[in-house]
Amino acid sequence: MNCSWHLCPFCGYLLNFKKKQEMFKEKDLQQIASYGMEEKDVINQIHEFEVGFPYLNVIEPAIPGKGIIQLQEGEIANLVRMYDEARNQLKILKFVPASGAASRMFKSLFSFYDALENGQDAGDFLEKNSDVKDFFNNLNRFAFFNALRQKLADDGHNPEALLAAGKYKTILDFFLTSSGMNYGNLPKGLLTFHSYPEGDSRTSVEEHLVEGALYAKGKENIVRLHLTVSPEHKKGFSELINKQKEIYENQFNIKLKVEFSEQKPATDMIAVDMENKPFRNNDGSLLFRPGGHGALIENLNDLKADIIFIKNIDNVVPDRFKDQTVLYKKALAGLLLATRKKTESLYNELKQDKDDQKIVDRVMNTIKNELFVIPPDDVQKAKTDTKAAWCMNILNRPLRVCGMVKNEGEPGGGPFWAENPDGSVSLQIVESSQIDLNDPEKKKIFDSLTHFNPVDLVCSTRDFEGNEYNLIKYRDPKTGFISVKSKDGKELKAQELPGLWNGAMSNWNTLFVEVPVLTFNPVKTINDLLRPQHAMRD
Repeated sequence: MNCSWHLCPFCGYLLNFKKKQEMFKEKDLQQIASYGMEEKDVINQIHEFEVGFPYLNVIEPAIPGKGIIQLQEGEIANLVRMYDEARNQLKILKFVPASGAASRMFKSLFSFYDALENGQDAGDFLEKNSDVKDFFNNLNRFAFFNALRQKLADDGHNPEALLAAGKYKTILDFFLTSSGMNYGNLPKGLLTFHSYPEGDSRTSVEEHLVEGALYAKGKENIVRLHLTVSPEHKKGFSELINKQKEIYENQFNIKLKVEFSEQKPATDMIAVDMENKPFRNNDGSLLFRPGGHGALIENLNDLKADIIFIKNIDNVVPDRFKDQTVLYKKALAGLLLATRKKTESLYNELKQDKDDQKIVDRVMNTIKNELFVIPPDDVQKAKTDTKAAWCMNILNRPLRVCGMVKNEGEPGGGPFWAENPDGSVSLQIVESSQIDLNDPEKKKIFDSLTHFNPVDLVCSTRDFEGNEYNLIKYRDPKTGFISVKSKDGKELKAQELPGLWNGAMSNWNTLFVEVPVLTFNPVKTINDLLRPQHAMRD
């Protein structure tokens, strides 16, 4: 038995637990309770800082023919038809994480603003920062330009005149700050992304409403959209959607039902100093930080639906490019339904004949070849009843079908074959931070990645009796992430929960499907809106 202090609950870890209890005063315990946590939860978080998170053992990248499915034209048509025939009987939901602030989109513009505030010459800055120069040179091509023009006009300004006079700070005042449009403080969902020939424009959240009408309409023509939002922005989302929803309901003959949720305080994580002791604010209170997008598995766990689409708030396109997105969303959903039907049939077959070796071996081969889960060695060598139990456990899990695009250098996670804690090997979406890139062999595996995760998921979260899975049971808690941040001039360590589509879904059944690059059009910086997939036509 390995009795190292961080693995054995009966030796050193208990001693450390006692010592850690001494860190907290009564007011600390009250603060911890206000987050909906217990003392042991925070002590466990500190323990994770001390021992760290292990790298994931990636075996090889998933590629077409070995982990990534490439659908043929006829297959796509059949899957779309299957989904369209079934969806009028289904409760369908579109889940969109929308709480992230858009401030990072404007990082370069804020730098320019600060430089102007400090008296730096605008011309010098623009010559050294082509992205800022491109922003101003193409200002009239952005979908928000008319709204900016109106804000300026209300105060007696004209954008063309301001540009000619080099009065960039005035433009930025009306664009970024509460003096005007306040874009520097809004979430991405409330920013105007696209313009249309009729003179209309849409925010990214409105594009999600339209997308929902095109592929996520369920029974009774209801389109359900669930947005995770920050508390300070909920009112803005609610007001915008209430103002616009009737337009889209009439246009698409649908009924829109939009719900909101916020990241739960109990998913926040304590911060520690560089010696792994609780970091304290200047007033002596403990510092807790949001647990990252992995915290949203709790929000997802509260939802009830037959099919759940997941897509990021900034990954939308105007109508002229939506056909491919809609086609593949339906195809992924059709594959989800077909796979779920097959896994349920296999599960019921085993339930009736779990002592039949031929049936058990056939089901295990199907799991290997179609669900892409390789059993641990001890299971493969086990008796028939043990194999049957393992197979039934694998079949009866949440299911996700994930679109994957060809890797064109975008930062982020990708599709891999990876070893799980139980010794099995399965398909996982893995971030670069989860891989030991100092290991030449792992670096070679990472560099040979051919596809990229665009966050394009279709999920089934109900068991074969129609009950919701407890999704928290299916995450790998050892896939968290630790980073170094600072506050009040002092360094600290921050911890994030297993990522929503990474470790939080580690023990889901997973299929990867190649989808066209055109279906992935994120907006990470403001100038991404100048790309042909987003910008107004000249």
